Amino acid sequence: MLRITDSRGDTKRVVMLEGKLLGAWVDEVRGLFVGIEVDSFPTLDLSSLSYVDRAGVEMLQELLGRGARIRACSPFVAELLRWDCKPDR
Repeated sequence: MLRITDSRGDTKRVVMLEGKLLGAWVDEVRGLFVGIEVDSFPTLDLSSLSYVDRAGVEMLQELLGRGARIRACSPFVAELLRWDCKPDR
């Protein structure tokens, strides 16, 4: 199960993913980024993801390659993405 929380703060839109990011949910998450200019990409909060399968990792790497930013993530997700898990500032 994956919970997606799409919130808008004063200046930034943040998409928080909680639970397990599996193939069945990849298109749902990817759809949040369709038609959005790179400068307007939401920030991702992955701190509550407990598992990501191969399709999820590939999609997240694709989003990062397109300019998405990560606000927070667990050490597990950081290792999967080979990303330095420091908060986005």
